[in-house]
Amino acid sequence: MWGINFSLVSLLLLLAVQQTSALNAVNCASTKGFSVVSSGKAAPIWVGSDDWPGVQRAASDFQSDIQQVTGTKPSLTNFTTTSKVSGTPIIVGTLGKSSLISQVVKNAKINVSAINGTWEAFWAGEVSNPLPGVSQAYVIIGADKRGSIFGLYTHSESFGVSPWWWWADVPIKTSKSLFASGCQHGTPSVKYRGFFLNDEQPALQNWAQEKFNNNFTSTPFNHLFYTKIFELLLRMKGNYLWPAQWSSSFAVDDPQNQFLADYYGVVMGTSHEEPMARSTPNEWNEFGSGPWDFTTNAANITAFWKEGVERAQPYETLYTVGMRGLGDLPLTNGENINLLENIISIQRGLLTDANPGVNITKIPQMWCLYQEVQGFYQDGMTVPDDITLLWTDDTWGNIRRYPLANETSRSGGAGVYYHVDLVGPPRDYKWIQSSQIPKIFEQLNLAIVRNATNIWILNVGDLKPYERDTEFFITYGYNHTIYNTTNLDASFVIPWAQREFGLSASKSATVAEIVTNFTRINAARKPELWNSTTWSLTNYREAEWMLNQYNAIAAVSTTIYNSLDKNTQPAFFQLIHHPVQASANLAAIYIQAGYNNLRASQARLSTNNLADEVQTLFEHDFDFETEYHTMLDGKWDHMMDQTHVGYFYWQQPMTNSMPLISRVQTKKQALPGPMRIAVEGSQGAWPGDNQNDCSQGYNCPNPTIVLDNFTPAGSRFVEIGAGGPNTFSWTAGSNVTWLKLNATKGTITSSNPETRLLLTVDWSKVTGAQYANLQINATAKGQAPMNQPITFIANNTVVPSSFKGFVEGDGGISIEAAHASRNTAANGVQWTNIPGYGRTLSALTPLPADGNGNTGFAAGSGPVLEYDFFNFNTLANGTLNVTTYVSPSFNAYGDDRRLAFAISIDSGSPQVQEFMPLTPPASSPAGWSGNDGFVANSIVSVNTQHTNISPGSHTLKVYAMEPAVVIQKLVINTGNVRYAYLGPPESIQV
Repeated sequence: MWGINFSLVSLLLLLAVQQTSALNAVNCASTKGFSVVSSGKAAPIWVGSDDWPGVQRAASDFQSDIQQVTGTKPSLTNFTTTSKVSGTPIIVGTLGKSSLISQVVKNAKINVSAINGTWEAFWAGEVSNPLPGVSQAYVIIGADKRGSIFGLYTHSESFGVSPWWWWADVPIKTSKSLFASGCQHGTPSVKYRGFFLNDEQPALQNWAQEKFNNNFTSTPFNHLFYTKIFELLLRMKGNYLWPAQWSSSFAVDDPQNQFLADYYGVVMGTSHEEPMARSTPNEWNEFGSGPWDFTTNAANITAFWKEGVERAQPYETLYTVGMRGLGDLPLTNGENINLLENIISIQRGLLTDANPGVNITKIPQMWCLYQEVQGFYQDGMTVPDDITLLWTDDTWGNIRRYPLANETSRSGGAGVYYHVDLVGPPRDYKWIQSSQIPKIFEQLNLAIVRNATNIWILNVGDLKPYERDTEFFITYGYNHTIYNTTNLDASFVIPWAQREFGLSASKSATVAEIVTNFTRINAARKPELWNSTTWSLTNYREAEWMLNQYNAIAAVSTTIYNSLDKNTQPAFFQLIHHPVQASANLAAIYIQAGYNNLRASQARLSTNNLADEVQTLFEHDFDFETEYHTMLDGKWDHMMDQTHVGYFYWQQPMTNSMPLISRVQTKKQALPGPMRIAVEGSQGAWPGDNQNDCSQGYNCPNPTIVLDNFTPAGSRFVEIGAGGPNTFSWTAGSNVTWLKLNATKGTITSSNPETRLLLTVDWSKVTGAQYANLQINATAKGQAPMNQPITFIANNTVVPSSFKGFVEGDGGISIEAAHASRNTAANGVQWTNIPGYGRTLSALTPLPADGNGNTGFAAGSGPVLEYDFFNFNTLANGTLNVTTYVSPSFNAYGDDRRLAFAISIDSGSPQVQEFMPLTPPASSPAGWSGNDGFVANSIVSVNTQHTNISPGSHTLKVYAMEPAVVIQKLVINTGNVRYAYLGPPESIQV
């Protein structure tokens, strides 16, 4: 089917992880080297008294980290020239700021040319004679304030302190001794890296209200809350924050917020719709005068912005410029390019006035091209070159546009605003993890190629439960060179699991599989979009497979959770176990509700068993929430308040509501008698009438079952069920020896209301298509005997022994894109597999994305994937329909570089598929939105017809034309491809 073998993948990942180092590829610890702590003695920590306050504060964290790891607390000294010198110290400081570091560099003759004058770089190592009277020292030198801070936190992480030690209760790894080995890191790949707390009701705000509310601030988002955020951000090597906006005003609610952000070393910004360091709508509603309309109220709005600039001026701030409507809406009156150009000009004047003597180009500014704003820019709006253009995704993880070739050299550069959480159409998704790290990597890799690396900001909603996604986003921005398409698990997820849970490499590889599998299911369709018919209840056993898949993932997670000590279980529960268990339970609610409704239409007594199960599962959903809220004495109470069951439209429901279920009367027998027969692949039931038995709905023929020897499932089934309270005995048999039944008799009762009869074929006894008559008989006390005939057709198809490839089975040929017969590069570009990306297995995209001279390929000239297949049938007139499953993507390289690939069979002319229509930049293509649109389904189905195809051996070819095309799967319809959300399972390959 669609599944993954846990043990095989574990082995592959284990082999890969043995090649990796620390999570961010910088490991400052060793088993020998400079003694940080040994024999109960700790090296003292010296920090220059004239260094940045944030560096001195981070040094205090470093001191505490060492104590928590070893139980020994080092001394921490604000060192001056008059300080007493003793011991073998750790000396920390910033080039150009710390006089202590200046002296150390000079005395020890340290070559700092690699980091001097750079952004956020650091160097650490052991040196001789750094100060008079000091023969040896370990020195951590930052190129700037955050370089020093990152150097300290990199050592802390190497020593065993996770950035999530508080926010996810990750245990600190203890050791009686610590040694440092020296390490360094250059300028980060992305200049500003951070996240956006957004849509904070109901979870984050309710939690913060309980934990941080006091009598001194009007909201819980005060400095007690934000200093926890600042520390986490810096420990992850992030530096940029958009604060919560809808229920608070960062700079107003607590006067210490802005000061402490700067003190810690965090660059503050405001969201895409909050200009000039002021909160909207909250601050405007409280302090503004008149309408939020620049065409009629310019003076008041300008004065409002002026106060924001002057308030933020003392602190490190990245200013959002431009303007949107109040409450994250488009501008309404006077919405035009000239207006926005004037607005930005006025805003830059305010910045100049507040920073006398400072060149405006040196003041960090950002204009977010969100929704309609992107249209203004692409329609010709003039934007000063030094303003960073922040390109956005579609709020579903698909970046709408990247800088074009003529935009990549702007002095202000470009960036990306990305989402792993959303309030908005077609459906909110803010309950549980539902993004895939491989997809985040693929989208951000394109941003790197297009030089959109000045700002990366991630919408994380409530922050929890998106811890892993958040850290990957920031870590990738810190050093993108660590990662490629083949090592995302080995270089990130597995080291992450080892760091967070102290697991072995093999168990960490299993955790990586859990992450891959459950995020694949949740990303294929967000849980908020699930319903009782999301997965087919009748075709390809899809719903059944989905239920089994999630149960298997949950079982593996449970095994690991139970193996952990009590100190580690809370972290594993938050980061892995809860999202897996809660998601599996929700999937079961919907799937069993679907089966319940199907059974009711089939007049089966098991309808009631399933109704009871759905009710139990629905109540159990709250138990997972309660477990989350009560662990650790209620530390995370309210953090899972988000409703997620029973959406009626795009917005969150006001409470969870169970999907509709049906019941049948327990004392009434179905009209045809006590026995109900359902056959695989049909919603109907026999005997009697059912609208799904045939098109007429009554007087329908007996059911027919067809099985060929290349059907992936390898069998068919018949379900024998109770049609009421009466017990009956059944027997089953056929008129041929080649049809095998897993049982030939049994008893159905009200407490055991159904059984599954599995039908297989001894293919050695079948030639061509052969027919069998299967008879199922029932006898019940006091009733006439029942008999239900079923026609079974076995079709033993044959391929030449010389053929290698995929074979038609069950009416079609389904191929995972990664399983090409041949993959041929062109001009250094090749279709490249991204494991774990997509709905079923993986995905292929042409890489490098800037290959072939950063131009596309003509149809048929680019890299080509070839899939050999053998078909026995065609549609009318030798036609085959091919559906290519492509990831949702925009024409992100501009309207003259439409997403495109070409497809053909054999020597047929390649058919060019420009599958994403051209649309205005402020809108989405037709088919994008809605509950059955591209983003809801996480796929674009590209359909092509190929004619004059005879039965036999053929080759399907897929040619690359443009980068950013991501292909997941190909399905060839030879006559009986049925609907399934994920498409048919992969065909048999010989």
